[in-house]
Amino acid sequence: MNATRRLAGLAMSATLMLIAGNAISTYAQAPAAGQDAAAKGPKYTQAEYNAEQACAAEKVPAAVIKCADDFISKYPNSDLLVYIYPLYYRAYTQLKNPQKVIEYADKLVGLGDKAESGIRYEALYARALSCASLNVKDTDPTAKDTATKCREGALLGMKTLDELKKPENMSAEDFAKQKQAPAILFNYTAGNGAMTLKDYAGAAASFKAVLALNPDDPIAYYNVGRAYQAMTPPQQMDAFWYFAKAVTAKGATEAQSRQIKAYLRKLVANYQGGNVCDSLTDAQMNELLQLAGTSAERPESYKLPSSADLDAVRNGPPVMTIASVAADLKAGGDKAKVTWLAACGLEFPEVPGKLIEVVPGTDAIVLKIAFVTSDDEFEKATTPNMDVKVVGQPEAARLEKDNVVHFTGTLTSYDPDPAFFLHWEKGKVKEEDIPKEKTPKKPVRKPAARKPAAKPS
Repeated sequence: MNATRRLAGLAMSATLMLIAGNAISTYAQAPAAGQDAAAKGPKYTQAEYNAEQACAAEKVPAAVIKCADDFISKYPNSDLLVYIYPLYYRAYTQLKNPQKVIEYADKLVGLGDKAESGIRYEALYARALSCASLNVKDTDPTAKDTATKCREGALLGMKTLDELKKPENMSAEDFAKQKQAPAILFNYTAGNGAMTLKDYAGAAASFKAVLALNPDDPIAYYNVGRAYQAMTPPQQMDAFWYFAKAVTAKGATEAQSRQIKAYLRKLVANYQGGNVCDSLTDAQMNELLQLAGTSAERPESYKLPSSADLDAVRNGPPVMTIASVAADLKAGGDKAKVTWLAACGLEFPEVPGKLIEVVPGTDAIVLKIAFVTSDDEFEKATTPNMDVKVVGQPEAARLEKDNVVHFTGTLTSYDPDPAFFLHWEKGKVKEEDIPKEKTPKKPVRKPAARKPAAKPS
């Protein structure tokens, strides 16, 4: 999901210029030399001022950078550096050079209180945009250092954003809306940095802060899921929940939903040790996505059984048998769900029953059987509650109604009460239960009548 790093950098130059033109425009110009001399503030000569204004008037990024270089060579300690450094990172933003943007944004922030909060905010915003466009891989030698600096800059950006004062001619509501986009960017940048640094709790907190501002953001949901999954130990239920929220988010594209859903399905199947019955994974996915689409928070009662949970059902104590499976399935509820997850797709040996009907076929024979565990149940059984598909054993057609039968088969599905019914595939009947083929009697041949002897002539 490289979109997490590309997201904020899609319109870097345009967004930065918009912010510069709106929220902090009142801080972007140096007052003329000698203006408001009584006020406390930066001190500089008319020559410095003219030189700074000449650089600010340049329109071509390369010309801006050359002019700024000339200014610094002449006035390396000028108080007007607070206006020169922004010229650098704006120009390098246009030139798509994120490393240089970060370098000069850091120089501006390094001036501390010499720079007004609006200018520091602009620098930190430009810095965060550049971090988003770096696309540093976790395996890069500088990844940890870059992630640390990007995260620290983003957190400082959030703090500086909070310090901005609302313009008098702007409503509080409009000002809050204008701050929303940069707050999302800062939190994204902090979250990505935390993921690289393996601070997964911090990453989850940052991406949740994004969701507080935009609850329809599928990438933020996905990233929270990644953070929970990467924790030690993994917080699988929370991870599954946020991946499901990403699939069902209003802002998700069809391609995003399809990609994340396929990934989530694989995670769920692996978590349960690989369900033999794919239909069960699909059913659980449908339930999870339905809940995620209608609920903001994961219900406390919602849980998917793990492979360890299912093994405990199978291996006990007590060890799972077809009798215990049938009893649990008939009882219904959560116990039935877990038992079915553990039992579906398994082969059970020598399942006993009373044969009710044999349905012959060309490729297979279907046996309709009543599952019984005692003589009393056998005597009372009149209707089947199992069907068994037998392939490759044509002699099973010789089975006789109302007799005891044992088979080995794979349990594939069931119908719950009140019409409880088990469905089996790959059935094979115990040889001893199949009547021997009757040998046809040979016809008795009468000896041919002898012809009377001829009389002598």
